[in-house]
Amino acid sequence: MIPPVQPRLLMCRPKHFAVTYAINPWMDPAGWAADGRTLAAAARQEWERLNHALLRLGATIELVPPMPNLPDLVFTANAAVVMDRKALLARFRHAERRREQPYFERAFLELKARGYIDSIAHLPDGLVLEGAGDCVWDQTRGLFWMGHGPRSTLAARDAVEDNFGLETVALELTDPRFYHMDTALGALSKGEVMYFPGAFTAAGVGEIRARVTPKLRVELDEEDACRLAANAVCLGDAIVLSACSAGLRRRLEARGYRVVSTPLGSFLRSGGSAFCLTLRLDRTSEATASARPRRESSDYSPAASAM
Repeated sequence: MIPPVQPRLLMCRPKHFAVTYAINPWMDPAGWAADGRTLAAAARQEWERLNHALLRLGATIELVPPMPNLPDLVFTANAAVVMDRKALLARFRHAERRREQPYFERAFLELKARGYIDSIAHLPDGLVLEGAGDCVWDQTRGLFWMGHGPRSTLAARDAVEDNFGLETVALELTDPRFYHMDTALGALSKGEVMYFPGAFTAAGVGEIRARVTPKLRVELDEEDACRLAANAVCLGDAIVLSACSAGLRRRLEARGYRVVSTPLGSFLRSGGSAFCLTLRLDRTSEATASARPRRESSDYSPAASAM
């Protein structure tokens, strides 16, 4: 039996969080400014509740210092892709977020000095990859689900595979509301993949269905997708998310999960939720390598889907 691993997560307090620019359809700077003081206070309370929920579930939290004029530094999932004690630092598409890069790099240098990370790598010039936000680890299948299109570039897939030696399945995101992979797809600890088909091309949906058996697919409707229910933190049998429908809660509980709802409405105004606000630092590709299939048997056929 594999011993349990205490999750180690990277977070950043929302001292300076606000919606001050718009780089996705969720963001409305004017709407935020109309009630900014109240919304900022709500964001701090929501973050603290999320932080406490994760601590109660056994996580250890490392913190990135908040910085003025970097409101999205709170979304630490975008800082890097981390696996096997190696970090591949993010490069952002938008100028507003590129200013975060040196602060995240500084944070990882500190983590390395403290012994939590062994190596830090940079993307080759010209590539864009917005960290774990667009590179979701699937422990069961031993692969990364990588999103491309709105933010990250398809060519970044090769950089991920070169750095980590792990299969990386690139899927194009087509709905601007679901601009990162983690807004539309989450890999759960018992092997399920929770995803919103409407966020992907037909080919992308086909790729998911070819790799994930029907019994392990948790397809979301638009209502739950727009709650960013897929943007959840899965720790053992607990799924921590902002909100979901009663129907989705029942489906997840029937699979043996505990659904921990901690509302994050302030962060949804920026297009982020629980997964976006955390970054796992302790992931290892070796934990279930001997038992994991590379490709699952499935009843899905791309040809049949076109009929």
